[in-house]
Amino acid sequence: MANETVLTPQGYEKLKREVEELKGPVRAQIAEAIREAKSHGDLRENAAYHEAKLNQRRLDERLAGLEKTLQLAKIVDTSQAGNESAHLGSQVTLLDLDFDEEITITIVSSYEADPARDLISISSPLGAGVMDKAVGEEIEVAAPGGTQRYRVKAIS
Repeated sequence: MANETVLTPQGYEKLKREVEELKGPVRAQIAEAIREAKSHGDLRENAAYHEAKLNQRRLDERLAGLEKTLQLAKIVDTSQAGNESAHLGSQVTLLDLDFDEEITITIVSSYEADPARDLISISSPLGAGVMDKAVGEEIEVAAPGGTQRYRVKAIS
């Protein structure tokens, strides 16, 4: 499948919960905002109505995108993969060779990425650089501030 999205089981469940939230409480809030705005009269010059309708279109677009992603998703069972090399779901400890500091990241899909929590996307430069690397291997990652060099210390 050309448009297949790779997700961990946790990422798949997270997207399913988001769809449920958008279809339930969020959709109800937007519908209420539209009803409220309609009660104010003339819709042609009603900014609240137009904003609520815009929010409804955004919601529908987001839902359509998420549902398509879930439909085309390939769920990768990360529990069965070994620790010989980094893969989706791996927790990887890296040594920054320029600053002699260790960082630990988890490689996830782009839908699960959260750099603030060290969840790094497989499509990011660092995530792509770490993929399929083994303990002891060195990688170079092109970053806005220049090339960064790391050595893989551990994979779990």
